[in-house]
Amino acid sequence: MNQKNSLGIDLCFKDVDNPIDLFAEWFNEAKKTEINDPNALALATVGKNGIPSVRMVLLKDFNEKGFVFFTNLNSRKSIEIKSNQKASMCFHWKSLLRQVRITGEISNVSDLDADNYYNSRSYGSRIGAWASNQSSILKSRDELLKSIEEFKKKYPNEKNIPRPKHWSGWNLNPFEIEFWLDGKDRIHERLSYNRKDNNKWEKNLLSP
Repeated sequence: MNQKNSLGIDLCFKDVDNPIDLFAEWFNEAKKTEINDPNALALATVGKNGIPSVRMVLLKDFNEKGFVFFTNLNSRKSIEIKSNQKASMCFHWKSLLRQVRITGEISNVSDLDADNYYNSRSYGSRIGAWASNQSSILKSRDELLKSIEEFKKKYPNEKNIPRPKHWSGWNLNPFEIEFWLDGKDRIHERLSYNRKDNNKWEKNLLSP
């Protein structure tokens, strides 16, 4: 029999008032069991046309201030974020039968944070940030490959490639986080945290 916490749900939910602490616990478990990219998440944004779009991105950092990912600032996701700063993330860890949904408001990371992460990437990834005009239409794959070779010639020193101004990071500052655990007969367990005006979190059980 599974152990239960004080709310009567699985002990994996812990008894914590801060959802960031619980996310850290679940994320650490996912890193042990997910074969590929435990930091992969579905990011949903909505543009000026009101049509939602979703894609997978990789979480690169998280703390009390939010959840961070990096991308081209001219990409579709970034254009939509610039017009509507509200967005949602969804982590699904199949190996654990767990899911986390996060909703909040997105803002730019600092130039220092963007520089630090950019400089930690491989040479090819840094060149790719220059060479790829993300989300734009390509006439052929060769067009992209030619651009990559041109930027390799421009920046042959692997230790000295400046970060493009059009490449940076976004931080989603959450106001709602929901934790989900698969249950028998689809009687799932759900725990929701909502940030109040005093920055304290209110938690509630949700019906499956």
